[in-house]
Amino acid sequence: MNNNNSEKRILEKTLENLSFAKNPPKLGLVLLAMLYLASYFAMPFLVNSPFAVDYNGTTIGIDSFAGVLSSIFNVFAIFLTLYYGDVGFSISVVVLILNIPMIISNVMRNHNLGNISGVFTTLVTILTLIVIYVNNKRIEKYQDKLMKQAVTDILTGLPNRFACAELVEDLIKKNQPFAVLSINLNGFSDINDTMGFDIGNEVLMEISSKWKLIADMEVSGTLDFIARLGGDEFALVIRKYKNEKELMNTINMYRDVLGYKLLIHDYEIQVSASYGFVEFPSEAKDVDSIFSFSNRAMLKAKESKEENNLLRFNEEMLIDRHITELENEIKAALQNNTIYYSLQPQFDMNHKLRGFEALARIKDKRGNNISPGEFIPIAEKKGFIDKVDLVVFKKAAKFVGKLIQESGCDFTLSINISVKHLMKKHFLDELKDILDVSDLPPHNLEIEITESIMIESVEKAFKCIGDLKAMGIQIAIDDFGTGYSSLSYLFNFPATLLKVDKSFIDKMDDNASSRKYVETIISLGHIMGIDVLAEGVETEDQIETLRAIGCDYIQGYVWGKPLKDKEAREVVLEASNA
Repeated sequence: MNNNNSEKRILEKTLENLSFAKNPPKLGLVLLAMLYLASYFAMPFLVNSPFAVDYNGTTIGIDSFAGVLSSIFNVFAIFLTLYYGDVGFSISVVVLILNIPMIISNVMRNHNLGNISGVFTTLVTILTLIVIYVNNKRIEKYQDKLMKQAVTDILTGLPNRFACAELVEDLIKKNQPFAVLSINLNGFSDINDTMGFDIGNEVLMEISSKWKLIADMEVSGTLDFIARLGGDEFALVIRKYKNEKELMNTINMYRDVLGYKLLIHDYEIQVSASYGFVEFPSEAKDVDSIFSFSNRAMLKAKESKEENNLLRFNEEMLIDRHITELENEIKAALQNNTIYYSLQPQFDMNHKLRGFEALARIKDKRGNNISPGEFIPIAEKKGFIDKVDLVVFKKAAKFVGKLIQESGCDFTLSINISVKHLMKKHFLDELKDILDVSDLPPHNLEIEITESIMIESVEKAFKCIGDLKAMGIQIAIDDFGTGYSSLSYLFNFPATLLKVDKSFIDKMDDNASSRKYVETIISLGHIMGIDVLAEGVETEDQIETLRAIGCDYIQGYVWGKPLKDKEAREVVLEASNA
């Protein structure tokens, strides 16, 4: 009894130390350990039990089931070692060793040497567990090696992009303030091009070792984490600083490394860098924004062309970032031919269909529509607008040309063309090719241009417009009233339609001056023999006012939102049957 209590204390102590104290177990391990323990304490009862059962005339002692329980021990032991590592192995070996005296006791008591095989089976199981355990350790060592390689830059030995992102994500979860400094070496490609990649690699390793030395210095007390993100890009995570001064002192320690020339194979190489940093949580809230904002600040610093320039992220850089993102969306849409169009109907004051304006549309990578008010100015500024115009023109002309033939309805397709595109040498040739392919009659096409054309190049503008008119194409002046065109030019300009800007229509019912201004534009257009269309009409009251002051046409949500092809077809077929 005392011996059993001693064994019990040893087992309980082992379970406590291994399972609960060092490695808090999962629920599965707890249940298995409890079952194992219960089985262990059941073994003495089975071994010493005087009871027997009768089965088909044969008397079987309860103690015979001890062998079955011993086999269960062996299965449990292998399972625990396989799935619970060190803890499972320790529990299994202890229980199996403690189980051996019971098996021997059973043999001696029953004088059945056949059961001695249970001892050998248990010993074999222990040996098997040791083999499994050693093999698991080898696998764990190999996995650790692979994991280290997965988070380490092979060339420099620094943590890589993945490790850096994992650290930042962990710090965010803990809500621990920190700063991230993005570093980009200036002109590093020139070193590779002129001195070779071997020298370039040694430069990277030399700089990395100096930065790592600073990060590992205990005296700095900053808990820095320097990582190579790839190529000539690095990131520094600063986890401990009390104020702005300490943060800047830490950053400057790393900047000072590049204040001296590097001696690489008798080459004296001067390397500079651009730096940008951001702080969590005051300036960025998540992993993506932290790296994006610090990188944005670094790129801004790089634009200055100053060596070792440093900038902190600020809100203005978000605008630049948004512009860059939109620029990339436009480029992608052009490359992938995903620019599409909507057709907004135009009506006369009696709700008779005049035609449609083709409006360019772009979706971002998430499938959301980008406002034309955002991407059109950027496309104009970056020189993409002529390509956007051309794609919309081709697609809309093909649909409308076919629809005119099918319906027999005579209506106008209005296309926006930028002044720069209009002035291009081959514009007329492009236009003729599109008309030929689409079977769109020239008189059904209307080119919309802004009045700025009359102040950019008057002679060239008049010649180009004259060529279009000679082809039978209609000309509309878009957003009229927002520019600075000369009335003398306007009277001689061969336009067929003036479009009044939405900004004047919005104020018309609440502002007498705005109403008078719109009325003046309409009167001016009629004096010149030009029809007038009001854009952005959204209420019935606006329609009544425009009707009262003699407007010819309207375009706006009140009578027609921008439509898909199928919806536009229905409008045309309805108009042809009216």
